[in-house]
Amino acid sequence: MTEQKIIKQPTLVDALIPIITLIVMMFSAVVLFGADSSFGPNQIALLIGMFLAAAIGLKNGHTWKDIEKGMVKGISMSLGACLILLAVGSLIGTWMLAGTVPTLIYYGLSLLSPSLFYAASCAICAVVAMSIGSSWTTAATIGVALIGVATGMDLSLPITAGAIVSGAYFGDKLSPLSETTNLAPAIAGTDLFEHIKYMLWTTVPSFLIAMVLFVILGFQEDAASSAERIIQMQEVLSLEFNIAWYTLIPLFVLLFLAINKMPAFPAVAIGAILGGVWALLFQSELVMGMLTTEHSDFITSLMVVWTALFDGVSFSTPDDNLNSLLSRGGMSSMLNTIWLIICAMSFGAVLEKVGLLTAIVSACLKGAHSAGDMVSRTILTCIGTNLVTADQYISIVMPGRMYKEEFKKRNLHQLNLSRSLEDGGTITSPLIPWNTCGAYMHGVLGVHPFAYIFYAFFNLINPILAIIYAYAGIKILRLEPPKVVIKDN
Repeated sequence: MTEQKIIKQPTLVDALIPIITLIVMMFSAVVLFGADSSFGPNQIALLIGMFLAAAIGLKNGHTWKDIEKGMVKGISMSLGACLILLAVGSLIGTWMLAGTVPTLIYYGLSLLSPSLFYAASCAICAVVAMSIGSSWTTAATIGVALIGVATGMDLSLPITAGAIVSGAYFGDKLSPLSETTNLAPAIAGTDLFEHIKYMLWTTVPSFLIAMVLFVILGFQEDAASSAERIIQMQEVLSLEFNIAWYTLIPLFVLLFLAINKMPAFPAVAIGAILGGVWALLFQSELVMGMLTTEHSDFITSLMVVWTALFDGVSFSTPDDNLNSLLSRGGMSSMLNTIWLIICAMSFGAVLEKVGLLTAIVSACLKGAHSAGDMVSRTILTCIGTNLVTADQYISIVMPGRMYKEEFKKRNLHQLNLSRSLEDGGTITSPLIPWNTCGAYMHGVLGVHPFAYIFYAFFNLINPILAIIYAYAGIKILRLEPPKVVIKDN
């Protein structure tokens, strides 16, 4: 009869050691490597934090085999996101080559005025994300085009990225088609549409404040200096590409598939392949001019499209800014982002497996008495989970599971919990560079989260407003007390 090994519960000190180490290393990486910190230094910091957490787990009685299983399970949770990232890389490459993104930029330069550009970008992304239920698809399509328009108008790319992220996550948060919008009420035990209705109280005011701030920033831009630059960029685009409405059909097809709830990976992959076909059909001169080989015209064109799928495209126009904007895409452009996600998920998975996250959350609940305490600590736990596990879904599932019964004990309706999970988990994820969402936005928009974090107004305001509401007692629902039936003798 084998003796069962006793596993000790980790202390708060145990839990804080890898987290504090990670924070110090991440800060050092930014100081030492600057904008390049996400291209290797952050990954090393996450792996060192992971090994520290594993060492603490071994000290407390866990076996390496069990820890490794938890690590593999954590990584497997991110594989869906990795596949989507690879497909998005291909989509960006072929849509550049097909003229889809250049056409969006061309028309966007004509329609959007510099003074209202930031607010309009936020509103457009909000509508699209609400329609399709995906902040990621919105950023990869409309967001990429808006970054191009901002480049053409000489507007701030960090502010533009902040507006895109704000609008995309507002729409995603309120869409019944969104995965996170369905996940939060499922974990908390509430109805989907009641959950959306209850979120309006914190979400809509936050969005309106963000829109006002974007309008104020927009009016500070010099519209006159942008006019000449817009004309120059449109001329270059029209010379390089066949600009026409039918080059936008791949976009319409992708939006149609998303609205009809096709899973993201096949939908984006179809959009990427369709972009390659459109490039062969409508940008044949451009395609032929990009590669000189001894093969036939068809084989040469096929090789260019094939290359766009795995390695993106590179353009050489008279406009250097346009070259840097359009020369991108391909699966290879997403490999560093995937590397970051795998390291981050490994770190978070080990923390959860050896019980370090549970130790932190238990400490967070100490001294929580009022509804404001419960809501604020739930939101802060979601933000903390986003930081240490690097995954939006875990930041909803784990705090939801841990706080569900506590909300009931304190006579707080589960709608308070489901709203707090989204206020703290869903919308803060793109602000963290090593989180799957932050890494994705960086990979797609080309703007580092640390650059746009202070301009993603909606994502910053919403959690703060939710905490203010909770302490002020605004829209805090209580459970109905059980009815006492008095029987006559």
